[in-house]
Amino acid sequence: MTAGPLRDAVGNDPRVFVVERHALYRARTPTALTAFRRYAEEHAPAGRRLRVVGETDYGATPADWREWQAYEAVINTALRPWPLWGLCVFDAALPAPILDSVRQTHPRLVTTSGWTASPDFVDPATYLRTLPMSSEPLESTPPALADDDIGDYTGLRRRVRTWLTTVDGPDDVLEDFLLAVDEMTSNAVRHGTPPAGLRLWAAPGRLVATIRDSGTGLDDPFAGYGPAHGEDLSAGGMGLWLARQLCDHVAIRRNDHGVDVRLSTSWS
Repeated sequence: MTAGPLRDAVGNDPRVFVVERHALYRARTPTALTAFRRYAEEHAPAGRRLRVVGETDYGATPADWREWQAYEAVINTALRPWPLWGLCVFDAALPAPILDSVRQTHPRLVTTSGWTASPDFVDPATYLRTLPMSSEPLESTPPALADDDIGDYTGLRRRVRTWLTTVDGPDDVLEDFLLAVDEMTSNAVRHGTPPAGLRLWAAPGRLVATIRDSGTGLDDPFAGYGPAHGEDLSAGGMGLWLARQLCDHVAIRRNDHGVDVRLSTSWS
């Protein structure tokens, strides 16, 4: 939607090149962040910033919107060390909740009148902590598999793998979901406060998992949008980062009973 008018405006200027949106705005938000970082490293002129004009695809559902609303807040911090200058463009016909979030996640706005500070801008950490968790109807139905006080983690892993063989879905999607569930359940058992629990649901073309422990969790709203220890992947701390790349939606909910991590993925 944006590329055509930009090409017309800049013509054949050799300093300008257009990248197809899917090459940077990947299906999941941590992958998009990684793509932008690598693009800056590869293409930014020495001592100068790379200027990027981009249009985020928010997806079709409120759960999709939430992922990319969070992304727009995260990039204010996550891409700050990289030599990037960004202009995000949005269709004024987007749903009102998305346009509201645009004003809350961008410190400056540009209109036909020029640049102006956004009066609705919210500190990224505050925005992420207060971003509502979208509803999930499956959570109100009986789970297909549940263990609310995990005692035999190894046995539970086998049960989850066996259960997933009964789900009619693409092998790669099921394997990704299994790995994400395993990572999050392992985190809850090893690092959380007992009891830890896992619940799984399936519907045609859809999987949902909720992993819970009774502690307070890690109070870092930016967790999982990059490896916990930077480029040193051998240091661990990659569970939430992997889950965000393996599942369509990852949401963290804190309440008086502990912390829930909800994973969901779908296929057609």
